[in-house]
Amino acid sequence: MTAPPAPASLNPPTSPTSPKSPTFRKAVQADLPAIAAMLADDVLGAAREKPGDSALYEAAWRQIEAQHGNDVWVAELPEGVVGCLQLIVIPGLARQGALRAQIEGVRVASTHRGQDIGEQMIGFAIEAARRAGCRLVQLTTDKRRTDAHRFYERLGFEATHEGMKLELS
Repeated sequence: MTAPPAPASLNPPTSPTSPKSPTFRKAVQADLPAIAAMLADDVLGAAREKPGDSALYEAAWRQIEAQHGNDVWVAELPEGVVGCLQLIVIPGLARQGALRAQIEGVRVASTHRGQDIGEQMIGFAIEAARRAGCRLVQLTTDKRRTDAHRFYERLGFEATHEGMKLELS
């Protein structure tokens, strides 16, 4: 059995498909304040994020940047960054050595929700995963995010597993 190919570039086309479509690009460190603000911009995020403490996000950013196949992407409109997600390519032995992509931290700025930006971001992430050679895309969403569950199901995701977490703090 041969090893799976190394993750290819996660660089699908980034040009918008219509005037209201965002452009997708890899995030840069200067995007961290906008990303942290989006992560904190809901009931669950407000309780667990600290967007004013840039050192926390900068430390995480350095770790993400150092890990191959781990990228943060932003959706950008002329007015600025309006969405973000993290896409991680994970090599594994299961499924005959398949690469899988994990989508994390999906957020759309509250001022831009309901404009199909989230759908476009997920489509972008799926295509990036496909180009990287992934055979599976997975994500988790908090059980309390029932609107998110409906959103992901509408995009073809299925709730096939029960996820578990153990806080180590």
